Amino acid sequence: MSGRFLSLEGGEGAGKSTQVRALASALEARGLSVLVTREPGGSEGAEAIRALLMQGDVARWSAHAETLLFAAARADHVEKVIRPALEAGTWVITDRFIDSTRAYQGVAGGIDDAAILALHGFGARGLLPDRTFVLDVPVAEGARRAAMRDGEMADRFAMRGEHFHADVARAFRSFASREPGRFRIVDASRATGDVTAMLLAELSDLLP
Repeated sequence: MSGRFLSLEGGEGAGKSTQVRALASALEARGLSVLVTREPGGSEGAEAIRALLMQGDVARWSAHAETLLFAAARADHVEKVIRPALEAGTWVITDRFIDSTRAYQGVAGGIDDAAILALHGFGARGLLPDRTFVLDVPVAEGARRAAMRDGEMADRFAMRGEHFHADVARAFRSFASREPGRFRIVDASRATGDVTAMLLAELSDLLP
């Protein structure tokens, strides 16, 4: 694969969508071909599964069912969108990937990490990003931002309690400490432009 694969991770209200767009613009300004995508979603099939996952009551799906649905969506996303783009030399930036499942359904939801990675190995052939950025923001601040963003339209995951989201935040930090070659933690409580600059600085070793 000649393109690079980047993922942005973090809890609710961390600013992932904003930074995905900003990072894409910065890379395009350097002459790179960039594709922005998201999870769950990104392909026609995965977007259909997204509607099932994000809407409805918090208890609509168990953690086991969520894990299987995310794995199915990701398999289609990788096969139909991500791998073809990478093989064409495009840089792919995704708003969430496998590590969100590891954090939300795994650590916070009680599903074994090895089981999640085994599903990923089968469905997405184990594809991992070249670089994963964790946008780190205090849970209370993230909740405040998410509430301002969503109003009455919060999804099933944003509606979960403070303890759940604290577990998610701890999970991302734990992944980063165990896989320092792939992960970078970025302080997302700072100004938007400062966060983008930090992302680019942490990406300098991969830039052409």
